[in-house]
Amino acid sequence: MDISQIAVISNGVIEEVEKSIIGKRELLEYVMAAILADGHVLLEDFPGLGKTMLAKAFAFALGLKFKRIQFTPDLLPGDITGGYVYNRAKGDFELRAGPIFANIILADEINRATPKTQSALLEAMQEHQVTLEGETRRLPEPFMVIATQNPVEYEGTFPLPEAQLDRFIVKLAIGYPSAEDEAEILRRRRERKQEEATLSAVTSGEQVLAMRQLIEEVYLDPDMERYIVDLVRATRSDSRVAVGASPRGSLALLKLSRAWAALHGRTFVLPDDVKRFAGPALRHRLILDPDLWMKRNAASGVIDSVVNSVPVPVLNQART
Repeated sequence: MDISQIAVISNGVIEEVEKSIIGKRELLEYVMAAILADGHVLLEDFPGLGKTMLAKAFAFALGLKFKRIQFTPDLLPGDITGGYVYNRAKGDFELRAGPIFANIILADEINRATPKTQSALLEAMQEHQVTLEGETRRLPEPFMVIATQNPVEYEGTFPLPEAQLDRFIVKLAIGYPSAEDEAEILRRRRERKQEEATLSAVTSGEQVLAMRQLIEEVYLDPDMERYIVDLVRATRSDSRVAVGASPRGSLALLKLSRAWAALHGRTFVLPDDVKRFAGPALRHRLILDPDLWMKRNAASGVIDSVVNSVPVPVLNQART
């Protein structure tokens, strides 16, 4: 496999997902980049825009095992991880694996569960493993979490702690479709005479892992590394920010920019690849000054200022 094959396979996956998700090509490319970068995705948007359908469609197109967990205030950590149950017939305890033992996990309305239950995902998201009764069990690979939350409904919710937000490589919004796309949604639903589109697997878990490994070979110029560092450090010195992005934000930009380059058939990273992901990768990692907490898009304004203020490196074409 080479970089050009990553682009072909990834575009095939996206085209398959577009049978369910209409008019959101750029968003789907962002999610595909996150998958290639071995990261987790947080979708924050209004109900009914296809967040659940998006996660399920990617699982089908990638040929991966999918599980959906509906987060509620009474959900317990054991409901996610599973646990040991006594088997009378065998006279022994046996593991009943929870839904976390899948390739793609949809954590639906993740902020409706208590912090204790939310924390059950932390080990899985960071280490790709869970610990049950002192025994560590690896999760199937590839593994990723796609979590959703409603940005306007706060009653009965528990905001995600910063440590957990930092585990998501990107935070994205789907947005409302255009009038033409919404009409196309209705037309396709009428013609297929069933609720969901029928999707086929374009690739497999083994190929996804192979693509992730190959992305490690995408060239990143030393000046580009410094550019990433300067962007992230600039968020820490902005007067509107109480706590800036951590080094995990720098690593997110590194992985996502490489994945984006491979997704478009390139063996090297351009400054525009990094700038493209500055918002999705860094916005949710900022803790703003309390005076800005009630202002919408304040974090986006900070990121835009940072991107505009940090000098863009001029790359030597011979090195790329």
